[in-house]
Amino acid sequence: MYYLPHQIGDNSFILSAGRTLFWENEKCLILSDMHLGKSGHFRKHGIGIPQNMLQEDLFRLSEQIRFFNPPYLIVVGDMFHSYDNKEHELFQKYRKEILPVDIHLVAGNHDILTERRYLEMGIQVHRSEIRMSNLIFSHELPEEGRNAEDYWITGHIHPGISLKGRGRQSLKLPCFYFGKGHAILPAYGRFTGTVSIEPDGEDEIFAIADQKLIRI
Repeated sequence: MYYLPHQIGDNSFILSAGRTLFWENEKCLILSDMHLGKSGHFRKHGIGIPQNMLQEDLFRLSEQIRFFNPPYLIVVGDMFHSYDNKEHELFQKYRKEILPVDIHLVAGNHDILTERRYLEMGIQVHRSEIRMSNLIFSHELPEEGRNAEDYWITGHIHPGISLKGRGRQSLKLPCFYFGKGHAILPAYGRFTGTVSIEPDGEDEIFAIADQKLIRI
């Protein structure tokens, strides 16, 4: 399935194999770790990265916006990868022409552009977190000080799950992770890699493979 429903308390969501989370209660599209400009950053340093990666990620986002028709996006960190480069200029043009939605960014460790640059791209930056109802959107999960009634939705670690087949075959796939008190979204950008997570019996994992969601 490309889309799957998921419930967190009274909040209804739709998971997408396009690596987004749609919050039905608020009609809001949520994603994390786009790392816009990362491929351009590597090319600038002489590493051969295909130039169409950014265009493919932006096309996928426009498809998600067209399908869900959200009034705004929440990006839970690392929307951009580093300092300004030509890919940021491409995004700004794309933003003006194809992204007619408000964008709220919870700044991640890679979001180091100037305040003026975010303003030029029509992005509202939140330096700590966004709180809506009992949901908290943050780039990273704090180690302490969390309220038991709150549920955190984060990114940062680019979660992946390893699946083993017959013999010594194995495959690591990006995934959505839902734990008891927090969720971790898959990295939206394809040029990001993944970090293996070790779920316990109460966690829910949805792997992304071949444009399909697989419940683990």
